[in-house]
Amino acid sequence: MSARLSGYDSAAGAGSGGGLLERRSELAAAAHAIDTLVAGAAAGPAGDPHPDPHPDPHPDPHPDPHSDPHPGSVDRVSGADAPAPHGGDRSGGHGGGVLVYRGEPGIGKTALLAEIRRTARDRCTVLTARGGETLTPVPFHLTRQLLQPALDRHDAEEVRRLLGEHHDLLAPALGLASPPPSSAAPADPQGVRDGLVRLLDRLAERLRDRPPVLLVDDAHWADAESLAWLEAYTRSRCDGRLPVLIVLAHRPPPSEPRGSADPAASSGPLAALGDRAVLTLGLDALTSEATAVLVREALGAHADEPFCHELWTVTSGNPYETVELLAKARDRTVEPVAESAGLLRDLAAGARGGGLVARLEALGTGPTRLAWAIAVLGADSTPKLLAALTGMAPSEVADHVDRLRRARIVGAPPRPAPTEPHGTAPAPLEFVHPLIATAVHGSVPAAVRTALHGRAAWALTEAGHGPAAASRHLLEVHPDDDEDVVRQLRAAAVEHLAVGAPDAARRCLDRALAEPPRPETYATVLYELGCASLLTAPAATVRHLRSALDLPGLDDALRIDATYRLAQALAHSNRLGEAARTVAAEAARTPPGTGRRRLQAARFMYEGFQAAEEDGPGRSRRLAGLTADFTGADNSERALVAVRAFDAMLRGEPATEVVRLCDRALADGAPAGGLGWTDTTWGFEIPALTGIAYAFADRPDRAEALFGEAVRAFEISGWSGAHLAFAHTLLGLVHRRRGNLPRAQRHLEEGLRLADRVGTGLPVHWDTACLLVDTLLARGRTAEARKVADHYAFGPPWPGAIVLPDGPSVLGRLLLAEGRREEAVHALEEAAEALTVRGRHHGVWAPWPFDLARALAPTDPDRAARIATAAHVHAERLGTPTALGEALRCLALFAAPTESRRLLTRAVAHLAASPSRYEEARARRDLAHATGSPATLAEAASLAATCGADHLVPDEVTARASTHPPE
Repeated sequence: MSARLSGYDSAAGAGSGGGLLERRSELAAAAHAIDTLVAGAAAGPAGDPHPDPHPDPHPDPHPDPHSDPHPGSVDRVSGADAPAPHGGDRSGGHGGGVLVYRGEPGIGKTALLAEIRRTARDRCTVLTARGGETLTPVPFHLTRQLLQPALDRHDAEEVRRLLGEHHDLLAPALGLASPPPSSAAPADPQGVRDGLVRLLDRLAERLRDRPPVLLVDDAHWADAESLAWLEAYTRSRCDGRLPVLIVLAHRPPPSEPRGSADPAASSGPLAALGDRAVLTLGLDALTSEATAVLVREALGAHADEPFCHELWTVTSGNPYETVELLAKARDRTVEPVAESAGLLRDLAAGARGGGLVARLEALGTGPTRLAWAIAVLGADSTPKLLAALTGMAPSEVADHVDRLRRARIVGAPPRPAPTEPHGTAPAPLEFVHPLIATAVHGSVPAAVRTALHGRAAWALTEAGHGPAAASRHLLEVHPDDDEDVVRQLRAAAVEHLAVGAPDAARRCLDRALAEPPRPETYATVLYELGCASLLTAPAATVRHLRSALDLPGLDDALRIDATYRLAQALAHSNRLGEAARTVAAEAARTPPGTGRRRLQAARFMYEGFQAAEEDGPGRSRRLAGLTADFTGADNSERALVAVRAFDAMLRGEPATEVVRLCDRALADGAPAGGLGWTDTTWGFEIPALTGIAYAFADRPDRAEALFGEAVRAFEISGWSGAHLAFAHTLLGLVHRRRGNLPRAQRHLEEGLRLADRVGTGLPVHWDTACLLVDTLLARGRTAEARKVADHYAFGPPWPGAIVLPDGPSVLGRLLLAEGRREEAVHALEEAAEALTVRGRHHGVWAPWPFDLARALAPTDPDRAARIATAAHVHAERLGTPTALGEALRCLALFAAPTESRRLLTRAVAHLAASPSRYEEARARRDLAHATGSPATLAEAASLAATCGADHLVPDEVTARASTHPPE
């Protein structure tokens, strides 16, 4: 048979006989993409592939002596998470991208990729992978196929350098190391994806002389985790220009009746990759002319036109069916003339569905059973495992494999690479074409297929492949009250969680429940299922954990943990009141001790987080009474003290007391062991509350140390979703309080970018948008602040949780800056009502008194003066230089000229002693206007510029109230 027909999974094969028929434009597109990739790589390094998107032109003019001695390590935007510069080309000389080929089964996608591989292999590093119908549930199966060969070229130390600080996170997902122990925290899927993105970038940089080309066949059967990684990688560059070329071949998405299309199918990672492709090409069937060429090459030049046309009609121009039918015609010595054309339809039936199955069965029981085993084992179909699964001797397996190859059902073994060592384990057996695999798998009787999956799980386990490898087979076994199956599925779920595949873990635990477990184990499996979906499916977590708590079987420690995690899921679902009531009820049933204090900490925390509550002052009194004698003896005491410190800060209690409580919540200035940022027992909220309380107690140095460690901890652990977004938000808060406005803006924009990757309307969106609006207003960029507010729907209706800082107060400030005084007054009065009734009087967290006094000054100066006076009383109780300076500055608006200048002088003195450089600049500006001092005005302008404020224009009320004759 000619070279064109040598590949039965091809689009008519490929070889010296002229290459692929009727694929010139498709191959030309690939050749152009390869040329562009190689040219871009040859252009040389384009500088840092992840530049700092916001270089800081305004370093802190007053570095805090207590600040982190290594600010760069805290403030950096790391790795692939760094956003591209606005309007910039981050790709430099990169010429890669995504190329997509779509076509029906048998249309020749595999042969096309094989030809592209031959085209690229002399100049590029070609990495290949193939999806499999039975392998779709296996996490990172495609990723491992692509990256393991590239990593195998390096020694262990070099691989560790390539994986960088995420080695321990990525190695299990890549199959390079065993999953961490069950006690370790589950890997964050977003973090694993981001780590793989960075790894591919590093590989591309190392392979610049032979840039990578990734060929992915049957991408419609790729596992979800691998597709999500490829989609994230192509999204990491704003212009789509990559240092690698990704070529995908897949079937068209299944057509749906009008009005019933599955939105997931049209908006999933594969669709997103297609949308981002440089070019998407559909593969057409062969024309009758091309089919005639193939017929004459295979059966002789004397093949007449009627025969060729009938063969084209029978196969509909499908290359795989054409090649297969020609092979059968040649085997049967069919004469290619019109008189024989009637035989073609019967011969063609044997290449599809039932006909192929009949052809298989005609080979005998042994080859049929072996083909069934290959269909079940899939990529694990090594001769040794096939022998274990079928009970055949190795010689029998070899004999049956030979017969299956002669029948064109199983493909020939791949040729060993020249560098491959002798004695390497034989490659897994594969069917000639996925259509054959589908037909054979479907032909296995249901009971036999189930039994084979059970034996396959046993064989893989015996061969040392681990629970995760066996789990895809156990998912197919009928439930049978087998506790050993339950045990293996639970162990597989742990492994899936450890590599960042929570969906696979949930599938295993769902199946374990169906087995079912023994009554004493059932609640524990429900608990594990609830924990597996905590971050990705809060509603499912609530359902499973409630069911677990309603059943017997959980010991005291698990009951407490299940209740705590149930409250977390409720809180993440904006059901804070329900979360608080849930832990309160369980705390009432729990004996005094560490477990009870853990539940009490969660209760007080969630009650305090609510935007409204019935008895805020009463809750604060109960919390203060509970913690009055705590010394921080253990983590449960430290956690409650942290919650108390945060509450005391909101209430405006003396800052010295707040700082004392914060210090007590820590161990030697850092979170105690077990209370760290990535600790899953307590959650990240405890250290976050401590740091926020520090920041609003005029101790941003201590807050920065905590929040900088949060960024490092989340990055190292791969928690690069909402957790890392919030850490950047907290660093933005620190720099806003210090008056380093560009640096604050940078972190806040990065926080929003990271949060946007996770979803919409998250709590971190509210906090970050609020802080960014406040920061942009401080910089004098009102239009930008409004744009952010509108984009993130910052305003009523407010969420059920408080916003950092107080959202209505910041909204009122925005409205004032826009000149919408009446709307501003309404927003600020709502803030006043909500906070006053709860006894929360921190004027820097919630600056409504200062802005409301200014807004009311023109129309109701008496009421405005009373508000300013009350704010000053609360500021004196709080005692921070920032609060005192801001309160005095506001009081000066309503004082006689001489008294106003005296108050402003005191305000400047307080703010100069504070960390709040921007607020100091505003006070100096007011003092300059009150005294008519050009020197003071110049000082104010210089300080404002250092803070990154575009200008310090006095608002209307300030300008009018401070036009006094100079002394």
